[in-house]
Amino acid sequence: MVKTRRIRYAVVGLGNIAQVAVLPAFAHAEENSKLVALISSEEEKRNQLAARYGVEHTGTYEDFERVLEKSQADAVYVALPNHLHREYAERAAACGVHVLCEKPMATSAADCEAMITAAKRAAVRLMIAYRLHFEAANLRAIELLRSGAIGNPVLLSATLTHWVEPGDIRTRAEVGGGALLDIGIYCVNAARYLFGDEPEEVFCFANFGREAGQDGVDETVAGALRFPGGRLATFEISQVATSVSHFRVIGSQGALEVEGAFSFTDPRTLTLVRDDEREVESFPAADQFAPLLLYFSRCILEEREPEPSGIEGLADLRILEALRRSAELCEPILLDPFPAPRYPTPEQRIDRPAVEPPPTL
Repeated sequence: MVKTRRIRYAVVGLGNIAQVAVLPAFAHAEENSKLVALISSEEEKRNQLAARYGVEHTGTYEDFERVLEKSQADAVYVALPNHLHREYAERAAACGVHVLCEKPMATSAADCEAMITAAKRAAVRLMIAYRLHFEAANLRAIELLRSGAIGNPVLLSATLTHWVEPGDIRTRAEVGGGALLDIGIYCVNAARYLFGDEPEEVFCFANFGREAGQDGVDETVAGALRFPGGRLATFEISQVATSVSHFRVIGSQGALEVEGAFSFTDPRTLTLVRDDEREVESFPAADQFAPLLLYFSRCILEEREPEPSGIEGLADLRILEALRRSAELCEPILLDPFPAPRYPTPEQRIDRPAVEPPPTL
């Protein structure tokens, strides 16, 4: 039951993404969203961030249900390590609280299915934080592809790399680390929404662990996805390389490319090439987290299912699992048929100005 016309949020987990992106985003989502509670195991961090953002209710993970009740939270933003997403989504749903969960939705398709079931049983909304489903350049690319601007899209390539220090949580297998879950999900998700379809088969090569540290997770990966209609998508990702972020789609009558495609801090450039003519559109850096809050709050208030829902998160996880299995077996993996979910549309675009990342604790 919604208690106010501004959806009251508890943010669960106060790591880097919460501090640099989620918490500052509430300033751009004030029209229908309010930050009312912070949950973390670190007392000093809770207290300092509560003072910074004027939040009255705080608590540890053991206090989770009590904090939700005392703060009268309508929704949680789950910004925890990947392996904890299912637990806290289920605990929130059991309290009748809506769930906005960071991606990847979970560390397995089975956990995704359990989260979907828990949300349905409790009659709460479940949305996965695919920020690019509301971002201008990616939605413009979708619009151009759907309009036939490059004819029939047949090839897609995506690259996303960055440097992750050894020992970082994103390199630890026991908490759902590794390149596929960390950044591969962006490439897989983009291939699906740009082609507007689900892949039928995947193949993958992966380098597990690094020379120093032997973290044991996939750190550099190259993969391919075969879609219906003879369309192919390839991607390259790495946690031990300089930062690169772009995708390119080649069609029967042209091509388009987005530079800076997956970043949440950089401006973007979209280039459309047809008949040797180049059209370039520029998109400034923007707050990509406020749109998540604004949109999810609208869905709660209007009692409608969000896009991206839990089904979207499940769609990606089943592919990521197959890619990892392919890398381990060194063979292609056929995917079971999967009903196409709703894909993002240009109408979902929400623009908010960029925020200056605050100092982290």
